[in-house]
Amino acid sequence: MIEFPVNEKTAPGYLALPKSGKGPGVLVLHAWWGLNDFFKQVCERLAQAGFVAFAPDLYHGVVARTIDEAKQVQSTFDDQQAEEEIKSAVAFLRGHPSVQGSGIGTIGCSMGAAHALLLSTQLPDEIAAVVSFYGAWSEPDFGKARAAYLVHFAEHDEWEPEEEMEKLGPVLRAAGKEATVYRYPGTIHWFVEEDRPDAYNPEAARVAWERTLAFLHQHLS
Repeated sequence: MIEFPVNEKTAPGYLALPKSGKGPGVLVLHAWWGLNDFFKQVCERLAQAGFVAFAPDLYHGVVARTIDEAKQVQSTFDDQQAEEEIKSAVAFLRGHPSVQGSGIGTIGCSMGAAHALLLSTQLPDEIAAVVSFYGAWSEPDFGKARAAYLVHFAEHDEWEPEEEMEKLGPVLRAAGKEATVYRYPGTIHWFVEEDRPDAYNPEAARVAWERTLAFLHQHLS
């Protein structure tokens, strides 16, 4: 874990570097569990694939292990502060000497996916690629964005409204954006997270990850 600047303070985050020492930057935004070992491992896997990966810890060390714990953390979560920390994380990543390329990518899961989608409209000159795992927020003004989008949805998802899942792809395309949306048969929310044995689907997770890496290499290399 490291500290990165946020206004006149600092916040914690996890940084993973590729063996080459340089590569395109990818911001990883965690789900409502917090920055647990799974999301740190996502950073490491990205680094193995040649990316400089950085995950801001929006909960500042708190990790929820159950849905009830996550709901409790969410009840006191400051979205505005989180947005400031995410924007600062982008600045930190863009300014890191290991990061190459003119834009960065972002990967978000669930809560993190909503922040990733919004971020692409807030910092259109910075965000070149967005990967959303089971996040279906279609309200931001995507006309402002310049990113390409890759969206992974579960087939059966009690946490994402069906209407929103059906709407996101058309909304992105109507705004003139490249948007690829996949639905994974037999899956539920959190299907890529290995530490969620009730939801994890190894085959769907493997396919989604391969698609994610190909997408990031295409748009960030």
